[in-house]
Amino acid sequence: MGILTKRDGHIEVVTVDFPPVNALPVRGWFDLADALTQAGRDPDVHVVVLRAEGRGFNAGVDIKEIQRTDGYDALVGANRGCYAAFGAVYDCEVPVVAAVQGFCLGGGIGLVGNADVIVASEDATFGVPEVERGALGAATHLARLVPQHLMRTLYFTARKITAAELHAHGSVYRVVPRADLDEAALDIARDIAKKDPRVIRAAKEALNGIDTQQVHRSYRFEQGFTFELNLLGASDEAREEFLNGR
Repeated sequence: MGILTKRDGHIEVVTVDFPPVNALPVRGWFDLADALTQAGRDPDVHVVVLRAEGRGFNAGVDIKEIQRTDGYDALVGANRGCYAAFGAVYDCEVPVVAAVQGFCLGGGIGLVGNADVIVASEDATFGVPEVERGALGAATHLARLVPQHLMRTLYFTARKITAAELHAHGSVYRVVPRADLDEAALDIARDIAKKDPRVIRAAKEALNGIDTQQVHRSYRFEQGFTFELNLLGASDEAREEFLNGR
C-alpha cells in the first residue's frame, strides 16, 4: 500500500495504491511527487507510466483526514501536496503516460490533466466534484482535457465525462477493456522509450516551454478560493454533508 515503483526496461511504472478508493492522504501526495521527480531525474528512465490499483484511478484528497485534523494543517498539507504532485507530473523530465480505470475525480484530474498521454479503460469516468465538497481546484487541468464551455459545465454541475467522450475530444489517446489497460499504457510507453532519450527529454522541455497555459500559477490561483471557502465555513459544512452521505 502506498506509492509503489517498478522498472520495466527503460520504463518506470509508478503505482498508486491507497485502498479502498485511492483518496490520498497528505503524505501520499508528497510521496507521489517524489517518485515522479526521482524517475524523471534518472538517466536510465525514458518514460513513466502512472497507474493505480483498485476500483478507480483516484478519488482526490482524503477528506476524512482533513475532517479529523484540528485546525487547517491537513487542509494546507493537502493543497501543497496536490500542488507538488500535479507539478511533478508536468515537470517530469520524461513523458508521463497515465493509465486510468474506473473513477478519476478531483485530484485525479490534476494528475491526468498534466500527463503527456492518457489511456483509459472503457469504464473510466472523469470529473471534478469540488463544488459539492466546498472546494475549488483542478479546473486548470480539466481545461486541458475538454473545450472551455464544456469544462465550465462539468465544473459547475460536478458531472462526469466518460473515457469515450474524452477520446472524441482527442485528450484520451486510447480506450480499451480494463483487462488490457496496463498493456495499452506500456505499449505507448515502449514506443516512446525506443526513441533517443536526449531528444525525448528535450522535446518534453520544449513542449512545456511553448505551453499557452501556465498550469502552476493558474492552479495556485484556484487554491486561494478554497482557503476563502474554508474561512467562511462553507467547505467544512460541505465535507461533513458528504461524509454523512447527505
